[in-house]
Amino acid sequence: MRVLDRLCAAGSADVAALASRAHLLALAGAWPAALADASRVVALRPDSAANWFNQGYLLERVERFGEARLAFERATQLAPQMDRAWYGLGLVLIRLGRLQDAAVALARNTALQPMSPHGWYQLARVQIDLQQPEAARQTLRHLQGFKPRVAEQLMQDTGLAAALAP
Repeated sequence: MRVLDRLCAAGSADVAALASRAHLLALAGAWPAALADASRVVALRPDSAANWFNQGYLLERVERFGEARLAFERATQLAPQMDRAWYGLGLVLIRLGRLQDAAVALARNTALQPMSPHGWYQLARVQIDLQQPEAARQTLRHLQGFKPRVAEQLMQDTGLAAALAP
């Protein structure tokens, strides 16, 4: 960390050092400091979807959801195939109470990453909140097909089985 601190001295344009220090700070749970470095990285390299994603992730961690939404949206604009940016966008949209938009983002995430249960889990939760029982049933069935333990957890966490009973 001391080496990175020297490389990241005020005004440094060493993107790799800033990004590395942001990563280490995030691992240590020093979210505001990590965010400061990630924001400098974005300012230096605004054409990188990964940089916007990292900033969005850190903004989410410090509960700056509106700004996180903008960062994740920028990441998805620069790299429409970045499934994790769509997932992050979906999560912050949930936090912002924008459930319809969250469902769209999570559907995009699951289309890009169909075998990851995280997006499916969150999508089903949003569908229940939006009172879309048939869509939630389909999502649950899909999840049961490849991650039955996660599907069971979803049913326990949400009461989904009772809510989806015909």
